[in-house]
Amino acid sequence: MIIAIMGIILGILIGIYIPFEFTTISSLYISVGILAAIDSILGALRSSFENKFDSVIFITGFIVNALLAIALSYLGDKLGVPIYYAAIFVFGTRLFNNMGSIRRYSIDRYRAKSREKHKK
Repeated sequence: MIIAIMGIILGILIGIYIPFEFTTISSLYISVGILAAIDSILGALRSSFENKFDSVIFITGFIVNALLAIALSYLGDKLGVPIYYAAIFVFGTRLFNNMGSIRRYSIDRYRAKSREKHKK
């Protein structure tokens, strides 16, 4: 898990300090890919809290989700159908579900530690 966090921090720092501009057309694909990546990261965090984390599932899910979202957006763009809306909806829904689960787990863990502290 620490490697994933270090990778995220490194990616953010590279993104901040290396000037790079995307074209208007590619920004759509990049945004959908970023949503897919964030979804995978939050899913990994959630599964880590539930003691179900598997690095192979995380890495393959990360890559496959991002590539599938980008490919569907590209296909929809070529067909003239905004399929990327479906990807945004699905990943947005999953993001909120994962964040809700992470929040509930964190609150439950905090309350359990608080109860232990008061029992002593």
